[in-house]
Amino acid sequence: MFVSDCRREFYDVIVTQRVLLLVASDVDALCACKILQALFQCDHVQYTLVPVAGWQELETAFLEHKDQFKYFVLINCGANVDLLEVLQPEEDTYFFVCDSHRPINVVNVYNDTQIKLLVKQEDDLDVPAYDDIFRDEEEEEEEDSENESGGSEPLEKRRRFEEEVIERTMKRRQRREWEARRREILFDYEQYEYHGTSSAMVMFDLAWIMSKDLNDMLWWAIVGLTDQWVQDKITQMKYVTDIGVLQRHVSRHNHRNEDEENSLSIDCMRIAFEYDLRLALYQHWSLYESLCNTCYTSASLKLWSVQGQKRLQEFLADMGLPLKQVKQKFNSMDMSLKENLREMIEESANKFGMKDLRVQTFSIHFGFKNKFSASDIVYATTSLMENIEKEGPETTNFIKALDSLSRGNLDKLHQGLDLAKKQLRAIQQTVASCICTNLVISQGPFLYCSLMEGTPDVKLFSKPVSLCLLSKYLLKSFVCSTKNKRCKLLPLVMAAPMDVEQGTVIMVGIPPETESSDKKNFFGRAFEKAAESTSSRTLHNHFQMSIIELKTEDRSKFLDALISLLS
Repeated sequence: MFVSDCRREFYDVIVTQRVLLLVASDVDALCACKILQALFQCDHVQYTLVPVAGWQELETAFLEHKDQFKYFVLINCGANVDLLEVLQPEEDTYFFVCDSHRPINVVNVYNDTQIKLLVKQEDDLDVPAYDDIFRDEEEEEEEDSENESGGSEPLEKRRRFEEEVIERTMKRRQRREWEARRREILFDYEQYEYHGTSSAMVMFDLAWIMSKDLNDMLWWAIVGLTDQWVQDKITQMKYVTDIGVLQRHVSRHNHRNEDEENSLSIDCMRIAFEYDLRLALYQHWSLYESLCNTCYTSASLKLWSVQGQKRLQEFLADMGLPLKQVKQKFNSMDMSLKENLREMIEESANKFGMKDLRVQTFSIHFGFKNKFSASDIVYATTSLMENIEKEGPETTNFIKALDSLSRGNLDKLHQGLDLAKKQLRAIQQTVASCICTNLVISQGPFLYCSLMEGTPDVKLFSKPVSLCLLSKYLLKSFVCSTKNKRCKLLPLVMAAPMDVEQGTVIMVGIPPETESSDKKNFFGRAFEKAAESTSSRTLHNHFQMSIIELKTEDRSKFLDALISLLS
């Protein structure tokens, strides 16, 4: 059931209990977790934190801890399946689910006792009405066991028997009609996968209601929202609306008079709203590298072609920026150039057809040198979480990524920024090679691209977030490069080797790249149906339904089924 008062029905309930936190592996979940940890620290709440990367880990963690804990908090996992069926918990176990995955499973919505959903009240959820999808068992039993007793007269008995047969037939017909309508309603509701308000924002709202919101918590809420935008999970409209909500909090927390007495110490943290450039990590890189490795500029200028490289040179010349300045670290550029840089880039970008190079965002300042934009933190934290270099147990990457969100761990953040640069370069090079060697092929209802074993950086793309980023960059670039108008409107299915020894591939489906896209993804249900109809050996282990793992030898029959299903 939905929680209407987060403080009373959620926080006040768990504040005196031992709590198990189950946190998914994405930046928004990490930020929500940081906010909740800070609140727990204020109130000395005992908790255990367990990172879970998929359904299998979630089930294992629950089985290991179900005897010690009665209260479980799930962050960015658990809302879109029937939790009670998956975990089979005891009746005195309670789950508090804060998850941005939609649609929310109807059984979770209508379970009044054990499952509490922490959802932003304003979110438009379109949950079907209770009576449309559930029938009381008593009614069914009544229908089945109609009383057989009757009058003594044979004629009367016969008449009553006929009436009963007609009545029973009518009831059965009504039941069949109701079930057909139920299937239709559930299909419409569960057909598309999409994302609601960021979990970090939901947790920040809780802190704000309790008057415990700190500037750090506000920054984590901003990073959680920016993660949704960077991963292309929400529409531009939703992003701008949520930015507006956070902007009010930012001005409340960060307003200071400019006079000497009230001025902040240089070490204090300040958050500022700004219109920044849509260039990845440009303040920690060179402007040239950032232009080459940002999806938006790279796709618009078609940088994988010789013609595209020429356009880049023309673009830089139009701004009047010397190559020597553009190719050195942003921090080392001439101050005179940096002062008007945003205006210069924007003006030239408009001439080159890049009208959306300016984006609303926030930045954080502390100390003399430390200035980061929210997207910098998202890229760095994602790269730490999906780092492919083995450094100890599985949870090491999760803990590192979580630590990098704290201001005190700048060395981890800088390590994340370096990894993020490697990741963006790898994505851009892979996109270029896929387009230049025509690896993206039209399968009819969708585009398909498969990375072969032995491709450079292929190991990186066995990780879900990296593969999703690659798929989105590739689709954007393909749409810019193709002349086929029909192909511009198609979604993309992308596959990469997952585990060579076990012979598995990881596959992701993403919706079409259109201006009016509502970011709703139909591949989750389509993958399930295709796997079912062909008995393919698949593993639906990811919290995002549109990512699956599949045996390599089943791939061709699975794709054939997917084509006929979507045609």
